[in-house]
Amino acid sequence: MHLPKNPFKAHLNHAPRYGCWAGFANAYAAEILATTGFDWLLIDGEHAPNTVPVILNQLQAVAPYPCAPVVRAVSHDPALIKQLLDVGAQTLMVPMVDTAEQAEALVRATRYPPHGIRGVGGGLTRATRWDAVDDYLNIAHEELCLIVQVESPAGIENVEAIAAVEGVDAVFVGPADLSTSAGHIGNPNHDEVQAMIRRALTATKKAGKAAGILAPVKADADRYAEWGFDFIAVGIDISLLRRAALETVARYRSDASQASSSSTY
Repeated sequence: MHLPKNPFKAHLNHAPRYGCWAGFANAYAAEILATTGFDWLLIDGEHAPNTVPVILNQLQAVAPYPCAPVVRAVSHDPALIKQLLDVGAQTLMVPMVDTAEQAEALVRATRYPPHGIRGVGGGLTRATRWDAVDDYLNIAHEELCLIVQVESPAGIENVEAIAAVEGVDAVFVGPADLSTSAGHIGNPNHDEVQAMIRRALTATKKAGKAAGILAPVKADADRYAEWGFDFIAVGIDISLLRRAALETVARYRSDASQASSSSTY
């Protein structure tokens, strides 16, 4: 059996790829999102209540669809990274990367010895299709995609070195954390924050890597696409559901209020 291809990695550095955050920690919800036309889906293990088995369920649910899954780990823990890779995650996003040394450690966590420290699971793992993928230990890295998140002033100060690390495939900017840690809470469009985002993008492109960002507001997404970001998260499933629910309730409350007003005359 051949090593499964990674469609997310294959389409980096092409036209902007638009994705959605998946925070429901539910395979059924993830599968619905995978059918709607998004290019990629972020299965969030940092801020959503996703455990490894729940992430596995979502990977299985979206596998038949062209929407490429990305899995975000909660930490830099190499043991957790090993588990996420073993259940079949091929694109991994890791938050809060502030130094090149941290990025290098993350690369080692995704590689087998002698190039890294990833443990060998063999026939136990979905990643190897239970030992059916030929020569998996030597070729696994070819279809792995490591995205490091730069989301602090310290990360921005080191972003050139971070982006240059061999084995890092992409840099993802987190505007919310970046603006908060820079002292501009709730204002990622502050000039200082925008300048830091520009610096991250420039450094990443100079290193020949792909750049991503979260931008659920269309004006922001359009601007970042124009700047040259390669993959942009333009939706968050929980926010989409909440907004749709509020709009639906408001529509009927408004109808009821208008009917009540009319009946008084």
